[in-house]
Amino acid sequence: MKEIKLKPGDKAPEFTLKNQHGEEISLISFKDKKVLLSFHPLAWTPVCEVQMKTLEIKKGELDKLNTIALGISVDSTFCKKEWADYIDIENTDLLSDFWPHGQVAKMYDLFIEKAGISGRANILIDEKGMIQKIWVYEIPQIPDIEEIISTLKK
Repeated sequence: MKEIKLKPGDKAPEFTLKNQHGEEISLISFKDKKVLLSFHPLAWTPVCEVQMKTLEIKKGELDKLNTIALGISVDSTFCKKEWADYIDIENTDLLSDFWPHGQVAKMYDLFIEKAGISGRANILIDEKGMIQKIWVYEIPQIPDIEEIISTLKK
C-alpha cells in the first residue's frame, strides 16, 4: 500500500468539485459534519461499483453518525451521471476530479501518475476539517465500510 504524506491531525486540503448532477460541492460546506472522502480509481469497474453502492446503502447509518460520504474519481461529470444512474446511486454525491486532472487526488497524495487515476482510499475528516483517519487500499481491494462505521461510533 502506498504511504501518503497527510496524517491524522492534519488540516484536510480544501476543494470544490462538481457532482454527477453538475452541482459544485465544497468540502468547507460540510462544517459541523464529518466527511468521508471515498477515493476510487474509475467508474464502470466492479470494485468501484461495490465501494460506491456500499456508501449509498449505508447512507442512513452514516447520517445518524453525522457523516457525509463523497465518492471521488477522475471520471468526468457526464460519466459519473451515467454510472450513478446505472448503479442506482440517488443519494450519494459522486464527485468528478476530472479537470485539472486528478487535482484533488494529488492534494491528498493519492494520484497514481503512471495510470492517470487515484488510488483507492477512505479519508475521514472531523467536524473541524481535520483528518481523523486514513485507510489506503490496494486497487483490487473492496474497502470495509463496517470498519469505518465502527471508527465513527467511537
